[in-house]
Amino acid sequence: MFQNLSIGRGPMYDQTAVQPMRDELTAVGFEELLSPDAVDTAVRETPGVLFVVVNSVCGCAAGSARPAATQALQHEVIPDRFVTVFAGQERDAVDRMRGYFTGYAPSSPSMAIFKNGELVSMLQRHDIEGRSAAEIAAELQDSFAQLCTRQGPSVPKEEYDKLEYERTCGSRIPRLN
Repeated sequence: MFQNLSIGRGPMYDQTAVQPMRDELTAVGFEELLSPDAVDTAVRETPGVLFVVVNSVCGCAAGSARPAATQALQHEVIPDRFVTVFAGQERDAVDRMRGYFTGYAPSSPSMAIFKNGELVSMLQRHDIEGRSAAEIAAELQDSFAQLCTRQGPSVPKEEYDKLEYERTCGSRIPRLN
């Protein structure tokens, strides 16, 4: 029988070092999912549209992904709920979320859109790398326009304009142990 050996694994990176990367998303209303149970509840029980960002310390791709995700939520229509899991941090929650990305290999960062629990759109790392935040946000907003009905933005423009983005490349954040 298969045994999940990943249960209870700790973070790979210092919590203090990655906190600014978390703050970029939570500042615009993302909810952090810290456990597999929280992931299950979000995917299975969120009516309407759920937007998921798998956050990452990667400076190249995540440096565009986080600003894209926050900018996308400044659209006139937005998902009903937006959540994030952090690769290399709450690893069990990330593994559980990736289990819902049927047909896709693990990728950090990545973004998914579910409608009534069904995966309808996926952006993997290779879809993010080398693109500007504005390009990625525009693609997300096109999806939101087709799928969403909740009035946006997620936060007032004045609040959004105060957001600062982390520019640290993940390769400079030492792994624990």
